Amino acid sequence: MIEFKKISEFPKGTLYNQLVDAYSFNNNCKKVWDTMWREYDDFFYQNLKNIGDKYCFVTVLDGIPIGHISWNPRNKPNYVEIGHNCILTKYKGNGYGKLQLNEAIKRIKKYDVKKIIVTTNEFTYSAQKNYESVGFVKINERVNKRTPFFGNYIDYEIQIKK
Repeated sequence: MIEFKKISEFPKGTLYNQLVDAYSFNNNCKKVWDTMWREYDDFFYQNLKNIGDKYCFVTVLDGIPIGHISWNPRNKPNYVEIGHNCILTKYKGNGYGKLQLNEAIKRIKKYDVKKIIVTTNEFTYSAQKNYESVGFVKINERVNKRTPFFGNYIDYEIQIKK
């Protein structure tokens, strides 16, 4: 059974460890993003009540935490931006990412926002398909000069209301 739980139900380091696993297909990711991932995990756990448990959740399958998603609400009502969105490698390809994304969209819609935006990389084909499968539309492609991937950034959005 899939559940979506508050990050406060899991030990500090959970978000970091999930990111390490989810991006393990490319060793350069950890080299480049390790510090950022640790800071991200620290930030959410240091701000559980006001941020962590409000703008992030952990996806749990039969009691096992298999992924998480977070979002930045600071630009509402114009838009909310999805941040990290990952599923552990062992559980990829089973539709859990789509379930997780749909749950996040459902929660974000409660903010009465105009749109939700997200950026991914053209190298992460499965992420592109996941976003497109729930209604996100590609709006822009930008040259990538900052990540260990070879592909360009792809910006997506989904209109919630006009």
